[in-house]
Amino acid sequence: MSVTRRTPVTRRQMMARSGALGAGIAFTGALSELFTGTAAAQGVGHSGYGPLIPDPDGLLDLPKGFRYRVLSREGDPLRSGEGKVPSNHDGMAAFAGRSGGRNGQVHLVRNHENRVTGRIGVPTVDGLTYDPMGKGGCTALTLDRRGNVLDERVAIAGTAVNCAGGPTPWGTWLTCEETEDKAGTNGYTKDHGFIFEVDPADPHRSGAVPLTAMGRFQHEAIAVDPRHGIVYETEDAFDRPFGLFYRFLPDKPRGGLGSLRAGGRLQAMRVPGVPDLSSIQETGAAFDGIEWVDVPDPLAVRTPVRLQDFGPKGITHAQKLEGCYWGGTSVYFVSSFARSAEGSAADHYGQIWRYDPARRRLTLVIVFGPDTDVQLPGESPDNICLAPSGGLMVCEDGNGAQHVYGVTRRGEVYALARNAQNTGTPEEPEWGEFAGVTFSPDGETMYVNCYTPGTTFAVTGPWRRT
Repeated sequence: MSVTRRTPVTRRQMMARSGALGAGIAFTGALSELFTGTAAAQGVGHSGYGPLIPDPDGLLDLPKGFRYRVLSREGDPLRSGEGKVPSNHDGMAAFAGRSGGRNGQVHLVRNHENRVTGRIGVPTVDGLTYDPMGKGGCTALTLDRRGNVLDERVAIAGTAVNCAGGPTPWGTWLTCEETEDKAGTNGYTKDHGFIFEVDPADPHRSGAVPLTAMGRFQHEAIAVDPRHGIVYETEDAFDRPFGLFYRFLPDKPRGGLGSLRAGGRLQAMRVPGVPDLSSIQETGAAFDGIEWVDVPDPLAVRTPVRLQDFGPKGITHAQKLEGCYWGGTSVYFVSSFARSAEGSAADHYGQIWRYDPARRRLTLVIVFGPDTDVQLPGESPDNICLAPSGGLMVCEDGNGAQHVYGVTRRGEVYALARNAQNTGTPEEPEWGEFAGVTFSPDGETMYVNCYTPGTTFAVTGPWRRT
């Protein structure tokens, strides 16, 4: 292994050159291109689209010229008649409708991060339910070319704590369970902690089959190498020694619905000499000779994967490993934060890492925080996606008022939306986080979830474009 040190640059310059990633939602394209735009892209300055205007209906504050439509709210009837819209709206992706009279339509697949205490669970449906005691799962919305909801139905049920996931190159959604509960725990009748594949257009084609070879742990997000079919996975473990970064080598790498059921090898990333990624604080630090170690027991029958014996050299951990996506020829993943008081080697407010498989090189692309040039007014970045301007949209996940922030290719930050739904009291207000931010295939509409009360918004407006 070698460590490469490069000419020092500001973190804002590094962001402009290298880009940033989605936490839970994937997008494609070379990162050097995502932040290289025309004057139109540069027109989104620090003030963004202007100040946020309070919504008289108390739902979503937006800049002048922007409008929202509520597509779905928890507790409302599902259009399919299967029950109510579930709680805890989380990761989400948008897919273009298939041919055969469906041109212009959009399919939204939405996670519901319900534990056994979830207010409204995903209704159980024959052929789509894994464990009838699980309240998590996904719902799918079909929108027409004008953005009207044509259908809303259960896509998978009986899973648990469906947090994020990611789209596949063949147009399906991989939903991830962020739990390690086994059968007999919390009333579950089956083991949990798996990835499931969901067909956004016809969920009965995908069913409710756990992709067991991809591991049983506290999954967060995935990204697929479209050329080689390798699936990268993040683990958001809540306690020491925290999570690992994985890759899955499928036996059928050509892809297609159901191909991941054929099995494969699960491996964990080892950065020689670096047991904890939070210890690396210098933007641009690069590590060559990255190693991948076979996971001894992917099903974690006796021991959680991150605690298993990876040999005398150990394995590399990191706190709050969340978003993951493929861009250009590399995979990018995020650590939302690290706190030494909770057991991390060092503190940070967010890191973005890039792994180049061809070079076996890992690079620290961005560090967020008050002492850097890339700062969020609020707290930890969570879901992130590419914006039509060539910059990013970032969902805030912290205390106080919750926002969707835009980040320009210069690293400037502006507010695009604020959750106006107070679920607390006037004395102690509380606002639910945003999640699942994604754009329609044509880039005209931003879809985003409010986690609680579960609400899915469609936002349109004068998006500036590259």
